[in-house]
Amino acid sequence: MPALKPLPATLALAAILVLGSTAALLYTGTSRAADEAPADTARPALTVSTAQPQRGAVPLRLAANGNVAAWQEASIGAESNGLRLDAVLVNVGDVVKAGQVLAHFSPETVQADVAQARASLLEAQAVAAEATDNAERARSLQATGALSQQQIQQFTTAGQTTQARVAVARALLQAQELRLQHTQVRAPDSGVISARTATVGAVLGTGTELFRMVRKGRLEWRAEVTATELARIQPGAKARITGASGTTIEGTVRMVAPTVDPQTRNALVYVDLPPTPDFRAGMFARGEFALGSSDALTIPQEALVVRDGFAYVFVVGPQQRVQQRKVQTGRRIADRVEILSGLEADMSVAVRGAGFLNDGDLVRVGVQPAPTSALEFFIENRALALTSQALIAII
Repeated sequence: MPALKPLPATLALAAILVLGSTAALLYTGTSRAADEAPADTARPALTVSTAQPQRGAVPLRLAANGNVAAWQEASIGAESNGLRLDAVLVNVGDVVKAGQVLAHFSPETVQADVAQARASLLEAQAVAAEATDNAERARSLQATGALSQQQIQQFTTAGQTTQARVAVARALLQAQELRLQHTQVRAPDSGVISARTATVGAVLGTGTELFRMVRKGRLEWRAEVTATELARIQPGAKARITGASGTTIEGTVRMVAPTVDPQTRNALVYVDLPPTPDFRAGMFARGEFALGSSDALTIPQEALVVRDGFAYVFVVGPQQRVQQRKVQTGRRIADRVEILSGLEADMSVAVRGAGFLNDGDLVRVGVQPAPTSALEFFIENRALALTSQALIAII
């Protein structure tokens, strides 16, 4: 009888049974080894970096708010009465120079008055010339006795009177010429036109405002400061002002107001601003006055954790366990923050990863590549924690 050949399926089943038995033996050995090892081995929750507080000079700054206004604003009005406005040559926002023509009135009426005044002057001069000659002839006949002393005096007085009339006529001519000059409205100073009320064709009276102008284009920041802080600011001090657009410029304190508002108890500090297109009169701006510097204890801002409205830091102890400490913060300088109380200079605080810690956590202190974001840092440390838990479960 021929021998039976083993089927391929039977061989595969036998191999599976052998491998299963081997795995069972290995698992049993691993379980026994785990039973012999301590069951409560503590593992670090996160890997953190640490830093020590630093003591150094920190700038003293006083924050304030205020409005941007014109350094001086000039009102430009009509100096002629009853004339029609012929043309307006500038508009709001135009930069003008001193003496530049901004508008002009119809000059025909004034030109006629000038011509009349000039003719009156010529007439007065002619009369005065005749009267002067008569007075000279009368004085020359005084020795002959042909004219009495009274007549000679009359001729002399007439000559002087006509000279006075010439002066009056000349003054009237100058007044009319001045009126003619006033038909052209000129800028009293260089600056920027900030408002315009002039309308072509309007007949205006003397003193009617036509334009408003920011003199020299200069702006100032009028910061409101409390009376208690006013003595700390002196003329010449520097200030950094941030406008509504986010642009920051540096200004200089020009003057501190001599009075305090009795309602708000605030005083104005006038800060000269450099020319910049991002600041306009009427804008709101906030800023800080530089008042020197003082010694302070600072830590990296990343080490500060805010929870429930309070600021905390995590102090790393010698056993690599963290202790949560409540601190009082002060000024912020770039990426550092001042600590007023709650922390000593010789303590070591957790920096990177502090936001994921709790009081009493065991951590691993080491230098690691800085993640690009807090989310990546959380994912990396969460993955490490899950890996540790999985290993414990397997063992």
